Amino acid sequence: WLVFHKDGDGTTRAWKSFDWGTMDRLHGKGYISDPKRKAGSVAVSPEGVRKAEELFKKHFGQ
Repeated sequence: WLVFHKDGDGTTRAWKSFDWGTMDRLHGKGYISDPKRKAGSVAVSPEGVRKAEELFKKHFGQ
């Protein structure tokens, strides 16, 4: 949630700064677009945004 940003068309994106195993698991669950593309960031699905916010609030408070 802390690494999200919006691109020009409003898509939520996150920089690919995590290990590949983690990125592959998130992609497998449908939370992000395919991390193997050349772009420096991945698109985050609406469900991924919701889950990230939920976990952030659970672990770090509101």
